Amino acid sequence: MAEATVRVLIVDDHSIFRSGLRADLDPSIDVVGEAADVAAAVEAIARTQPDVVLLDVHLPSGEAGVVGTGADAAGGEAVIRGAAPSAPSTRFLALSVSDAAEDVVRVIRAGARGYITKGSSGAEVSRSVHAVADGDAVFSPRLAGFVLDAFGAAMGETATTTDELDRLSTREQEVMRLIARGYAYKEVAAELFISMKTVESHVSAVLRKLQLSSRYELTAWASARRLL
Repeated sequence: MAEATVRVLIVDDHSIFRSGLRADLDPSIDVVGEAADVAAAVEAIARTQPDVVLLDVHLPSGEAGVVGTGADAAGGEAVIRGAAPSAPSTRFLALSVSDAAEDVVRVIRAGARGYITKGSSGAEVSRSVHAVADGDAVFSPRLAGFVLDAFGAAMGETATTTDELDRLSTREQEVMRLIARGYAYKEVAAELFISMKTVESHVSAVLRKLQLSSRYELTAWASARRLL
């Protein structure tokens, strides 16, 4: 069955990158607009109401007299905060050349649902867009540790990794690793040849047994224990 179309706005200050990304995205991604700076992005998001915004973390402000360097270029979070009141249903996925901890933490604190690097393929970006549109959190695996450090998502000191994993069945461990890597529920179902309902049941059991509250915390938990 074909994937549902996701309406996307691309925000990046390099026109060549925007054009290349648009061409590489899956046909199920409908690019409804582009923007090159914070001001233009906020306006375009309000106007087009996209499902997901693909957002660079370093952007010029678009204001007169601002050249977009240094602190003024760190505009990804400004887009999120500026657009949130007018587009409350829009989700944000950071897509940046930077893998610096401060960039990851800043944009996630602002409200982005995930962060992937520009080394990702068009297919990987497309999958991430669909996952974020479905309400999931997506991170390039090696970036999850930054999120862990910033938000303290590692849970408890009462058990070793082995003890914690022993709480999970073999199938639950398989589901846990795929979910922690950023797979959407339907992708886990296809990978393991089980139903979506079974995936949901396993995820609920994993979160309960590990005393975690979300798949976002699960990603950080697994990353800290090098289970990805």
